[in-house]
Amino acid sequence: MMDILFLLAGLVLILVGAHILTDGASAVANRFHISPLVIGLTIVAFGTSAPELTVSIVSALQGSSDLAIGNVIGSNIFNTLMIVGCTAVITPVHISKGTLIKEIPLCILASFALIVCANDVFFNKETVNVISRSDGLLLLCFFLIFLSYTFAIARNNTAEDIQVKTIPLWKSVLFIVLGFVALVYGGEFFVESASGIARSVGVSDSVIAITLVATGTSLPELATSAVAAWKKNSEIAIGNVIGSNLFNIFLVVGTSATIAPMHIQGITPVDYGVFIFSCILLFTFGWLYKKRIISRVEGGLLLACYVGYIVYLLIHA
Repeated sequence: MMDILFLLAGLVLILVGAHILTDGASAVANRFHISPLVIGLTIVAFGTSAPELTVSIVSALQGSSDLAIGNVIGSNIFNTLMIVGCTAVITPVHISKGTLIKEIPLCILASFALIVCANDVFFNKETVNVISRSDGLLLLCFFLIFLSYTFAIARNNTAEDIQVKTIPLWKSVLFIVLGFVALVYGGEFFVESASGIARSVGVSDSVIAITLVATGTSLPELATSAVAAWKKNSEIAIGNVIGSNLFNIFLVVGTSATIAPMHIQGITPVDYGVFIFSCILLFTFGWLYKKRIISRVEGGLLLACYVGYIVYLLIHA
């Protein structure tokens, strides 16, 4: 019972910490006349990925690498199947041509890159699977390239800039400090309690990470996409999902592995298969009938795939 309470407390601290840290950093950046475009592409984007980043870094430092990598794989599966599925059920998701021919294929390629980095036993005939510091640095290099590409795309986008809250400087700094503290302690509570729950129910860290931890850390993306869909802004929803998936692979895994090499044991070929399959399925649905739309029926199929995968995990836990 205490592990569950600490898990919930850690999740609340992570989500609240990410929110106030983002608000504080955005306000400081705005005060020093940094453009809303830069704020949106860096600080706000980081805010939605902060839960995954916090949990994965803390997990890697504490030697729970299966929690770290399982969190990323589970979050990306949740994003692609659950969030896009829910969004499409609310309202059909329109996918821009650029997203369909550039961002989604990039997400598939990034997923393959992560699988290659995480499977030394298969590809290099090693005795253990490790995402090394060199792998992490390589992923961070890809993240910088992706960020540069995103800046280039955004400069040509005539969409309205994001609105930044005006906050007094002292309060902005306080938000940043409190947000950072909440992320650190929330991450420790969350990881330790998740590991405790896994031990108490006799399942692996990887299963807990792919199911419980991934769902918790993906709540910001779910909330953002659901609101966007409700406001008939489905392109924002799909962009949020794809961007988050790329941030998770390049930034979260890259940073975690650079800080502490990640030894992987509990992630199975089925997990990697669903990880890739979910991206390919999204790409396929986008091209069907050449309408670049994820329909309500297709959204329902995405949800069914996610439920089926979770049932499989629980049965084989």
